[in-house]
Amino acid sequence: MEQTFEIIAKTFMGLEPVLAKELTQLGANDVKTGRRMVSFRGDKEMLYRANFQLHTAIKILKPIRHFKAKSADDVYEAIRKIDWTEYLDNDKTFAVDSVVFSEEFRHSKFVSYKVKDAIVDQFREKTGSRPNISVANPDIRLNIHIAEDQCTLSLDSSGESLHRRGYRQETMEAPLNEVLAAGMIMLTGWQGDTDFIDPMCGSGTLLIEAALIALNMAPGLFRKEFAFEKWPDFDAELFDRIYNDCEEHEKDSVNCRFYGYDVDPKAVNTARRNVQAAGLSAHITIEQQDFKDFKQPTEKSIIVTNPPYGERITTPDLLGTYKMIGERLKHEFTGNDAWVLSYREECFDQIGLKPSIKIPLYNGSLECEFRKYQMFDGKMKVFRSEGGTVKSEDEKRQMAEKHRFKKNREFKQRLEEQEQNEGGDIRSFTFHRHDVFDDRKERRPRESREQREQRGHGDDRFQRSGKGRFDRGDKRGFERNDKRSFDRGDKRSFGKRHNRFDNDDED
Repeated sequence: MEQTFEIIAKTFMGLEPVLAKELTQLGANDVKTGRRMVSFRGDKEMLYRANFQLHTAIKILKPIRHFKAKSADDVYEAIRKIDWTEYLDNDKTFAVDSVVFSEEFRHSKFVSYKVKDAIVDQFREKTGSRPNISVANPDIRLNIHIAEDQCTLSLDSSGESLHRRGYRQETMEAPLNEVLAAGMIMLTGWQGDTDFIDPMCGSGTLLIEAALIALNMAPGLFRKEFAFEKWPDFDAELFDRIYNDCEEHEKDSVNCRFYGYDVDPKAVNTARRNVQAAGLSAHITIEQQDFKDFKQPTEKSIIVTNPPYGERITTPDLLGTYKMIGERLKHEFTGNDAWVLSYREECFDQIGLKPSIKIPLYNGSLECEFRKYQMFDGKMKVFRSEGGTVKSEDEKRQMAEKHRFKKNREFKQRLEEQEQNEGGDIRSFTFHRHDVFDDRKERRPRESREQREQRGHGDDRFQRSGKGRFDRGDKRGFERNDKRSFDRGDKRSFGKRHNRFDNDDED
């Protein structure tokens, strides 16, 4: 029987229960949730499957040593005690990532340097030479996590973050992370039993992730490699068996359709290219349409969407956009459920509908809420008298457990623009950046704090809403050994892959 060991799956805050459920369904043992992580036990096959099949994991780590350290010297000595010849030799390269939450260790890079020095010094002492560091493409990736004096050193089995599926060809500004998108969909409880709609689809991430879930497609199908493929004990035959097993369990069709809309033609073209790259053109329809023109769907449907927040992307009339969302949902989405992810209480207020559940989620560094709106016809009293429920008992329990949204969070959007933009386009992907450089060009006279508070803005000199770092996906995922297209029609023609490593191109 294959030996089991401790494994850690990292995720976003708020998605821990979803990831734990995924792992349980995958067959993991001793599943325990923590802060932005889920620990479990499994064998080598479980480690491979976790990387290949989980939708809501960012990294899969294999801990190799737990220890206490109160100083950098303690870290150094603990790392030197490990026999590194089990994992490395002088011909291999390695890299060290650090995550530190400690008063003693204030700089994660310094911790990385101490781990690196301990490993290198051990090899120099034993062999007279040392392995090299490679940040871009190392043979072995290490991760050290320090919480106060508790340290965990792990092998990183994933390498590049698992959110980089490989299907993304292009993005719009501030794209939704694929792992977060998958987690949002799973939080709704949707299982492919109704049509799926994103009326503000951007680059199409929510639609693609929903289709992958409904069709039982492993997100790892599009990736070129994982870090564990360079480990000394890598079992290529086992990994090929997992790959083929996942392909065999994919569904050819589902009893639902996926519809994406966006007002921006560039977003529509981008989403279509990403959908085609994922081989999902037969299932997902992308059209150019403003949400204000949205009409009642003919089939039972769910809406899951991520409108602008006024942070990295915005619209000419941000609050007007949310007012329009509420109006469309109320009048053109009767009998269905809608889920909206956003950041501002002011925006949610404009929707004008009472949510049945609010789930805190982080989108990057922004503490957002994911709210469910149950759309019914007529008045609340009539709906309830006929047996309808806005909040289920389970939803009431979840609401009681979640911390409340921060109502006093500063509203950084420039509200003085609202009046002059009332006639503007309701939903636009024409991005407006309001950063420190623009403000300086205006050469406005310096104001006192009291003057700024009277204007109602607080100190907004250092607020940015653009110029983020944009993920363009991992295009290398389309350079596999058979150079095949991931269009489903082409994909099927290749049949099973009994050994996909024979002809892999070297990086």
